[in-house]
Amino acid sequence: MTKELEHHFVELLEKHQNIIHKVCRLYTNNYDAHNDLFQEITIQLWKAYPKFRGDSKFSTWMYRVGLNTAITLYRKSKRTINTQDFNGVEFRMKADDYDDTEEQQLKTLYKAVYELNDIEKALVFLYLEDKDYREISETMGITEVNARVKMNRIKTKLKTILNP
Repeated sequence: MTKELEHHFVELLEKHQNIIHKVCRLYTNNYDAHNDLFQEITIQLWKAYPKFRGDSKFSTWMYRVGLNTAITLYRKSKRTINTQDFNGVEFRMKADDYDDTEEQQLKTLYKAVYELNDIEKALVFLYLEDKDYREISETMGITEVNARVKMNRIKTKLKTILNP
């Protein structure tokens, strides 16, 4: 890889590194696992970057590589991913300025999302990132129609989980 290409990769990686962190948070539950997955995704991005043709946005390509790496890594290792118990997490904010209704709703949603399979988690993640179905389909390597159908099924599944 040329110095110019290397420099461009590092700039793009720094600009969009939050994408990797979000994927890591979705598939890990502790600091060490997060760092390991972050490193693995970065390595995979580095290896794949010379082949990046620019047919899609860099961020879309980054989501795809990141999600595929996370899903592949955890399927290969056949590890179960322990998730953090949100009930034990304390958020320190001024009590008089804070209504925890939204926080409780988010905890409930995350608890439901953790019950989904890896592919479903990835779709929900991209949906919650406000990606349109075209970009979701490009990232996941499926058709736009398939992305819509899967997302509708996931919404139904989440409703069932949230309202048993």
